[in-house]
Order: sequence, then structure tokens, then C-alpha cells
Amino acid sequence: MSAAHVTLTIAAAVLTGSAAVFYLIGHDYPKSQLDMKRLPRSCGPVLGAVLTAGAAGLLVGFVVPLLGTLAAGGLVLYFVGALVAHLRVGSRHLVGWAVFFAVTVAALVVDLLQYR
Repeated sequence: MSAAHVTLTIAAAVLTGSAAVFYLIGHDYPKSQLDMKRLPRSCGPVLGAVLTAGAAGLLVGFVVPLLGTLAAGGLVLYFVGALVAHLRVGSRHLVGWAVFFAVTVAALVVDLLQYR
């Protein structure tokens, strides 16, 4: 395992895991994001569960590489969906999204390079 692979995978897991916690505890920021994107607040726990599964999958990928690759790919798709949700309502506040997306894509790329 390369240092880049370990570092980016752990960074992606920590970022998505922290976002998952905020969704699951019902923090105000995810609620405001759901409201801004015109999504029901009942989606919050579901999105939190998806992020939790993705973060856990990234870490499990150190033991079962295929699961890590699938988790990284799933998180990339999750953040593509988040971009669509932002654009659908005309939101141009995409800095946070870009950070999550870039780290997740980087984790996927180094994972694919590590286990090709």
C-alpha cells in the first residue's frame, strides 16, 4: 500500500464519516442544506446512513480491496447527485461540495491504481 493510497482513503473516510455524523444527529447545517435543496428533512438520516456505509466501506477496503473500490465509486456517485441537487435549485455555493468530491475522486483513483 502506498502512502498516497492510505492517506487519501483515510481522509475521504474521515470527511464522509464526519458528514454522516452531522446528518445522523440532526445538526442544523444538514437541515438547512436539505431545506435549501427542497428535499424533505426525512432524507437526512438516509443520507447519513449512505455516507456512513461509504466511509466504513473505504476503511474495509484495506482488508477487502473490492469493497473499498465499490465504496469510493458509490461516494463519487453520491457527490455527483449532490451537485445535481445544488444546480437544480440554482445554488452556486459549491466549495464544500468540491472538497468532498475531490477527495473522494482522489481516493477512488489511487485505489484503482493500487489494485489494478
